[in-house]
Amino acid sequence: MIIPWEQLSEAALDGIIEEYVLREGTEYGLHEVSLEQKKEDVLRQLRSAEVEITFDDEGGTCSIVPIV
Repeated sequence: MIIPWEQLSEAALDGIIEEYVLREGTEYGLHEVSLEQKKEDVLRQLRSAEVEITFDDEGGTCSIVPIV
């Protein structure tokens, strides 16, 4: 199920993005990137419709996936 990110509270959206960034351990190469910068990058991708938030009913978990 797709969750429209615009309909989430700021706290809920921040929590989903933070959990995703920490779980994925996104690789940024040799440069040190702060958690806040990683979260801003994901929010930018949501705003530009590069990714979307999905919810898995079985597992009860959210994920952020590329839009294809």
